[in-house]
Amino acid sequence: MAPRKVKSADSSVAPAKPRPLTRIQKEKQDIILEAALEVFSVHGFRGATIDQIAEVAGMSKPNLLYYFPKKEEIHRRLISELLDNWLAPLRDMDETGDPFTEIRSYIRRKLEMARDFPRESRLFANEMLRGAEHVIDMIEVDLKSLVDEKAKVLTAWMDQGKLSRTDPYHLIFSIWATTQHYADFDVQVRAVLGRNRNGEGRFDDAARYLEHLFMHGLTPRPRQGLKPTP
Repeated sequence: MAPRKVKSADSSVAPAKPRPLTRIQKEKQDIILEAALEVFSVHGFRGATIDQIAEVAGMSKPNLLYYFPKKEEIHRRLISELLDNWLAPLRDMDETGDPFTEIRSYIRRKLEMARDFPRESRLFANEMLRGAEHVIDMIEVDLKSLVDEKAKVLTAWMDQGKLSRTDPYHLIFSIWATTQHYADFDVQVRAVLGRNRNGEGRFDDAARYLEHLFMHGLTPRPRQGLKPTP
């Protein structure tokens, strides 16, 4: 009797797509992520525990582990979503727009994020201080590619004489540092400003100052010996 032929797996068949989350499952995940944000932003990845997150989420540990089997999965999901939101204002920088309008808008939006999402900023800062060991691939690929892209936009504006010549990467770093300072060092900012200036108006004051600082520094200067065009 001839041996039976065994059918080989059809490699052209696409793997089954995961089922979409139900409304209740999505709500449970959102509750867990919100609790994890609170815990991670205070204790960092190493200091945070599943038990702490479950307690803040108001659910049992086994219930939490049903949705996220490992602490690493919760942390990576948070950082991934944070990075995506955090970089949205930079993605929106339009190469066809006016450079000063685009940069001013970027500064304003970064300050708004520092005001509205301080926990997210501190979570990201803590991750960077610890070497970004859990998300280094996101930094080296997603973040770097976007910054490379916008550095070319800034350089093109400089080549066209619309901006003063400077290092585009360090310009972006400087905007990050000065705007996120108001989230990461909020206690220090409010303490130093004092009772009369440490309210919500501090962000408007910061925006005006930073706009002046960067706009002044980026305004092209006429070459020495040449009169500016009227």
